[in-house]
Amino acid sequence: MRHAGASHPNAKVLAVHQRLKTSGARSAHVFRTGRGLHLVVPQLAEDLPDRPADMNGGNADVDALLYRWEAERFVEVDRLPCPSGEDALSFRSGGRTYLAFANLRTGKGPYETDVDSLIYREDDDGEWTVDEALPTFGAKQWHHFAVGDREFLALAQGLTMPGLSPKGHGRSVVFERIDGRWREFQVLGGRWGYNWADFRVGAHHFLAYADHVSPSVVYRWDGTSFVPYQTFAERFGRSFQHFTQDGDEWLAFACINGDSTLHRWNGELFELHQTLGGQGGREFELFRHGDGLYLVRVCFVQGNPPTPRTDLMSQLYRWDNGKFDVVEEFPTCGGTDASYFQADGRDFLVVANSLTPDLRFRQDTVVYELSLDNA
Repeated sequence: MRHAGASHPNAKVLAVHQRLKTSGARSAHVFRTGRGLHLVVPQLAEDLPDRPADMNGGNADVDALLYRWEAERFVEVDRLPCPSGEDALSFRSGGRTYLAFANLRTGKGPYETDVDSLIYREDDDGEWTVDEALPTFGAKQWHHFAVGDREFLALAQGLTMPGLSPKGHGRSVVFERIDGRWREFQVLGGRWGYNWADFRVGAHHFLAYADHVSPSVVYRWDGTSFVPYQTFAERFGRSFQHFTQDGDEWLAFACINGDSTLHRWNGELFELHQTLGGQGGREFELFRHGDGLYLVRVCFVQGNPPTPRTDLMSQLYRWDNGKFDVVEEFPTCGGTDASYFQADGRDFLVVANSLTPDLRFRQDTVVYELSLDNA
């Protein structure tokens, strides 16, 4: 079997191209509009110098940073109010572009976790205006998708911490687009949601959901609602990533307190195929380049509060002979997200880092240039 990178044993795939000064970066979302290539980075918090370091502390009333690609670099062009932004998602609906933020909390301690998560609309002049503010509780991620001609927006949310009680149900939920507004469609029940992935296998439309304290479940659309189909873990789920390769359907699953794993569809269920590394996995990014299929696993922390380890190694894999081989490991510090993009005829990966080794928030988000011919 050929090992990834064997033809270039000393060549590096990732090279730092740019560093962005971010604070508690929780997502690195790349998207395009008629005004070019953009990057948005929601931030969890800013450091409070008179307070001890605390990965759940800081000033939550911060902005999301909006960048545009100009002269081979990202240049900041706007800041959007976005308290404790956990996620950003761009999507098109009704001929317009939207930016949805999952907002976790407000304040400087004590914090309010029953907050509105903000959905911005791009206006004709390129300005961003709040289009809708949806009540949420500890929001973590939005996911936009369609089933037939029906349009949905799934929200992973919820927290189970002492002293916190939601004003509403506080569970992860799916909204449907009705008359230009998002209306609650189905409560799925997860109590500390993190991530979604939707995909089709044959005639089935699946919605995978990762949760920290409730089971991580793949749901199936039965024509009227989403029903549980397969459970992946009882606790500590972080993300799913689906892809099709070599005539098979595959699903990767990240578990913060266990192994990240790859599963193959056997005609009825997803069965374990490969382990993709140990504790710390938080997010995946999948992309293709030429005839190569690549997977990035971003690692967040290992260990438990109040003293977790944040300086970890994350991985870039390449598909080879029915499995993923590690091409290169790269350092992350409280890594939360990664996005692949192409610009100026070159390949890049932007990686969000959210914490320093001593649990402060001021940590750079890093843009890497990829030399995939070395992979």
